[in-house]
Amino acid sequence: MTEIPSTIVTVNAVAELRAHLDAHRGAGRTVGLVPTMGFLHDGHGSLMRRAAVENDVVVATIFVNPLQFAPDEDLDSYPRDLKRDTVLAEEAGANYLFVPTREEMYPFEPVLTTVRVGTLSDLWEAGTRPTHFSGVATVVTKLFAIGGECKAYFGEKDFQQLAIVTRLAADLSLPVTVVGCPIVREPDGLAMSSRNTYLTGDHRTAAAVLRQALDVGEAAIAAGERDPQIVMAEMAAIVEDEPLAELDYVAAVDAATLEMPPVLAGEIRLLIAAQVGRPRLIDNCGVTIT
Repeated sequence: MTEIPSTIVTVNAVAELRAHLDAHRGAGRTVGLVPTMGFLHDGHGSLMRRAAVENDVVVATIFVNPLQFAPDEDLDSYPRDLKRDTVLAEEAGANYLFVPTREEMYPFEPVLTTVRVGTLSDLWEAGTRPTHFSGVATVVTKLFAIGGECKAYFGEKDFQQLAIVTRLAADLSLPVTVVGCPIVREPDGLAMSSRNTYLTGDHRTAAAVLRQALDVGEAAIAAGERDPQIVMAEMAAIVEDEPLAELDYVAAVDAATLEMPPVLAGEIRLLIAAQVGRPRLIDNCGVTIT
């Protein structure tokens, strides 16, 4: 009988990972999958810890996916630290760390087969990163195909991504249950992100303005405001008062469709994106209107 490894096992080959996971499922074990691009932080750790609670075997993946980077983005400079990531993943309860090369994931380039999730990919983030979600959807589809039947854990910080991945799995009848997990934040409210390492000095202090703007939007709704344009204007004003932040967008949207309703009702998601020094940061929060 296949045993669960006592220490984390790093796997580089698709066939090897499939063999491990198929053997565990054959032994009646459940699998939790945590896709990442590495440079792990406690937000990633929270996904692995939840996966470990809810499954018998946990595999975390680390792959800086070139398909989701535009030519002018930070593919080459994206932070990487595999040794540190391995320690964090093991401490968080991962049993396997899948670290494929670009050639292993994309044996034929250019990649001719890509995945696109309709209108969900055309909103908000698409205004600045029009090709991003096709790259995300393609690599996630591959990871789901490689991982097989499992629960897959994604953070709510990338809320549009979570919506796209959830719809992808449903539309393609993949044997994957997508689980959204709460945002993990720094003490000042900044959502944890691998790109936060780019923030220095005053820019790090200024980055807290994203959470502050979300708080203002949430407070406006709690006070009875139901016009999304007014809520968005109040959020935008907070960011515009911070000279080190350049607002990209704010949005008050239906949490299921990501579209802005004429009147706020039900499950709402407040979204925000801004450039703060080198990194472009995103954040969001959920509001329930009864």
